[in-house]
Amino acid sequence: MLDYERKIQASGYKLIAGMDEAGRGPLAGPVFMAMCIMPILDGEIIDGVNDSKQLSPKQRDGLFDTIKQKAISYAIVSIDEKTIDKINILEATKLGMQKCLEQISIKPDFVLCDYVSNLKLNVPFLTIKKGDALSYNIACASILAKVSRDRYMDNLDKKCPLYNFKKHKGYGTKEHYEMLKKYGVSEYHRQSFLKNLQEHF
Repeated sequence: MLDYERKIQASGYKLIAGMDEAGRGPLAGPVFMAMCIMPILDGEIIDGVNDSKQLSPKQRDGLFDTIKQKAISYAIVSIDEKTIDKINILEATKLGMQKCLEQISIKPDFVLCDYVSNLKLNVPFLTIKKGDALSYNIACASILAKVSRDRYMDNLDKKCPLYNFKKHKGYGTKEHYEMLKKYGVSEYHRQSFLKNLQEHF
């Protein structure tokens, strides 16, 4: 998973960050972005790191703290559902990625990012389709973003237990649609997503 990092290093860049998002598709809750710079000069990688979607929740949770501890620097950002409704999910994702770069304490020389169309950053970067399965740094960022969002949705479930957010994390499952039919739309739902799904109600 270091092929892209090695090629970038060979071009003279040293601090290479990975960046990814979690939660572009759900009907409720924020979208989360994470950026991290992992130490790779000696080929040191954390055992078990992979695309977060290929890992179990238990595996992701186990890797989350290790990634944060070993990272040279990292940043985790969320963009709430109201902003998503206002500017759309793609623009919200790009905004969050820009904020990650602003907030990370040590600035990278180069950023590898899971593919997002028309992304603009003020450092050199490369977007890679399915990058979370191809780049170690992106995979680490993917885990940070996914676990952060899942934990947020678990906490949201305690505030608003009607929709069982803890189980489906805001995605459009059959149960989630049934709860929407029964209880209506909450303040935590993405209104712009639900406008196109009236047939489920």
